[in-house]
Amino acid sequence: MSKKVMVFVGTSKGGFIFNSDAKRKKWQQSNIQFKSWNMMHMQLDPRDNRLHAAVNHIIYGATTHYSDDFGKTWTQAKQVPAIGRASKSGRPLGTPQEAAASAEGASPESQPEKLIKIWNIKPGRENEANILYAGGEPACLFVSKDRGETWSLNEGLFDHPHRGTFFPGNGGLCLHTILLDPTNDQRMYIGISTGGCYRTDDGGQTWKPFNKNVRADFHPEKFPEYGQCVHKIAMHPSDPNVLYQQNHCGIYRSDNAGEDWIDIGEGKLPSRFGFPIAVHPTDPKTIYIVPEESDEYHMSVDGKFAVWRSNDAGESWQRLTKGLPEHAHVDVLREAMATDSFEDAGIYIGTNTGQLLYSRDSGDSWELLADFLPPILSVEAAVVEG
Repeated sequence: MSKKVMVFVGTSKGGFIFNSDAKRKKWQQSNIQFKSWNMMHMQLDPRDNRLHAAVNHIIYGATTHYSDDFGKTWTQAKQVPAIGRASKSGRPLGTPQEAAASAEGASPESQPEKLIKIWNIKPGRENEANILYAGGEPACLFVSKDRGETWSLNEGLFDHPHRGTFFPGNGGLCLHTILLDPTNDQRMYIGISTGGCYRTDDGGQTWKPFNKNVRADFHPEKFPEYGQCVHKIAMHPSDPNVLYQQNHCGIYRSDNAGEDWIDIGEGKLPSRFGFPIAVHPTDPKTIYIVPEESDEYHMSVDGKFAVWRSNDAGESWQRLTKGLPEHAHVDVLREAMATDSFEDAGIYIGTNTGQLLYSRDSGDSWELLADFLPPILSVEAAVVEG
């Protein structure tokens, strides 16, 4: 049976699905999904081809939905992710809910926390039938054991002693990265902005920070135990002890499952700042980033849009521009870069000005897949039987 590529694009005004054959030259675009809703993330579960969506509405709040026909119809979860209680370790500092409770004269620590957004949905491992994970704001993790019908809060992380000292970054106190070690059923990584990288080795019962040598220039301590602003973490399943991280304050690699980190960008790249990071689907040493000018400007360095690629795990870098706009002041958000699974990989990037760009040759050249979309929040890609 032939294969086809599907690209799932979440925007501030809904979701779009693009389809192509394996040549990836001609594309079909779906109708808009969840029109006027924030489509935070769409993720196809490769185990059963169920498509999951994390959406946010000004009235209905954060909800999850799923589709068993690639987005033609949707069903809302019977029990959507929710917090509904106060943490035993206190409420994170500087959140809108803390400010509101304080203004009303209530003790913020005693007020139940409310879910603001779901940022990311992650299918479980091959041997974890029916299990899904979801990362939310403010800094919470959920698990579903029934293919997304119901969700429960991970208590170990929610009651972590560090929680009461977390502080939101510019994009909110978001848990945006969920990585599962394919060789260890008990090991999982999460990324929190601003909290840092945390790892569990007991299936989520307890969590420890893994941020050694990662900078936090905005923090009283330059290299704190936790509190770093992680923008995205990536892993290749064939080499799960090697992690790559795009941070607020640099680009890093860990060769020992997060025990410590090496700066792989200093002096080699035009900027330490950026949001997404992705690993080539068949080469665990090839990674992609999109540097941005600074945390102040959030746009292409010097107005020249470029993707940077390393083929040696960050030891050296190449600037990729063929086919990309020469002058573009754009922002690429943390969830807005993805790869498909072909050896000659497709790389897909969405901008905050509504352009969806892609490469069919692992980044050597680029084309415009779609334009005039709403601001793009997330991009995912999948190869399915056609």
